[in-house]
Amino acid sequence: MATVTTAGRYDGQPDDADVIVVGAGPAGATTAYHLARAGLSVLVCEKSRFPREKVCGDGLTPRAVRALIAMGIDTSERAGSAGGPAGHPGWVRNKGLRVYGAGRVLHLDWPELASYPSYGLVRTRLDFDDLLARRAAEVGAKLVEECAVDGPVLDRAGRVVGVTAMLGSDREPVSYRAPLVVAADGVSGRLALALGLARRTDRPMGVAVRRYYRSPRHVDDYLESWLELRDGGTLLPGYGWIFGMGDGTCNVGLGVLNSSAAFQHTNYRELLTRWMGSTPAEWEFVEENATGPIRGAGLPMAFNRTPHYTRGMLLVGDSGGMVNPFNGEGIAYAMEGGQLAAEHIAQALARPAGSGRERALHDYAGQLRTTYGGYYRLGKTFVDLIGHPAVLSFCTRHGMPRPVLMRFVLKLLANLTDPRGGDAMDRVINALTKIAPAV
Repeated sequence: MATVTTAGRYDGQPDDADVIVVGAGPAGATTAYHLARAGLSVLVCEKSRFPREKVCGDGLTPRAVRALIAMGIDTSERAGSAGGPAGHPGWVRNKGLRVYGAGRVLHLDWPELASYPSYGLVRTRLDFDDLLARRAAEVGAKLVEECAVDGPVLDRAGRVVGVTAMLGSDREPVSYRAPLVVAADGVSGRLALALGLARRTDRPMGVAVRRYYRSPRHVDDYLESWLELRDGGTLLPGYGWIFGMGDGTCNVGLGVLNSSAAFQHTNYRELLTRWMGSTPAEWEFVEENATGPIRGAGLPMAFNRTPHYTRGMLLVGDSGGMVNPFNGEGIAYAMEGGQLAAEHIAQALARPAGSGRERALHDYAGQLRTTYGGYYRLGKTFVDLIGHPAVLSFCTRHGMPRPVLMRFVLKLLANLTDPRGGDAMDRVINALTKIAPAV
């Protein structure tokens, strides 16, 4: 990591933007979009060049779809492959989740709600992230690719007033300045670490691995989840997935939580390969049909890095540990967090520098806790419980034969309820999240 640069805030250097956003993944692109729509000048620093790959299941729940619609992105089937590469199927819709467990199969449709659409989507991160970044640029955000930020610039008071970076293939050293910086730089949390914000070990962490295979199962109305992952005879807390991409391939992967004693001793790439070897031959998940290597990534959950605002810098997405501990979903929360951050930044920058501006910025962290804190607390308890194989086995065996219970579980794990009104399931889940102490 580069040494933190210290500069005088009032040295006459002009700001390059109102806000610098570091990282152009879903968190950064969404933040930049809403900032630009609010009329602010935004500089987005992305270390890679689009299109680029990210490890992900590529499945989007209705919660993520709502965030896309808020960015003015057409998610209809008529949108096809608009914005994507030639021959890409574009948005592939799904109507729910197919769940395997305890020798049973359940089809659970996404709930009909006032607050969320009743469909999910599939799209590769190779295409998806590019689309979001370009959308932010369309409304005025300045996107700088191959700009690897390596540290913050601090003023004499220790406040973040910019970033240093290496630009382009020749790694030219540059610095950019702005009154506020958004750290959307992913699970590594490079900028947060530079300010002393280490990952919290009292919060859950997961790992995900995935691979693409050519398969006749590539067209499917449902996302597919397998609840019983075993490493030898050990039942692991997590699930496997098979998501049809609509382009001749499937995204196949698994995610496992660190609440199991086996977490540090499991080779997840080998586990995925063994699982594929046990699937029916007609699914064609064999080595010769793999289109690339197995890739893995960490899943930082339940606000495992805090505070989300300090000294002129806001954390959004994986850098702030916003992944849902119930199901490992990160994109929806990255995008929602980005929109929330943009709203608070716009309010803050409309005020003079000083205590009023700081109150607006600190309220971002408070709103995150209010919105997700109780739910994430329930998720942390869930993670701790299913870390015990006997508890996980009991839940699977007794839940799968009860479709009504599993529909409740789907709403809980996917965080899909109407906050006002709703059915009895919604009211129970909403009550639980309100009474649970925020993480």
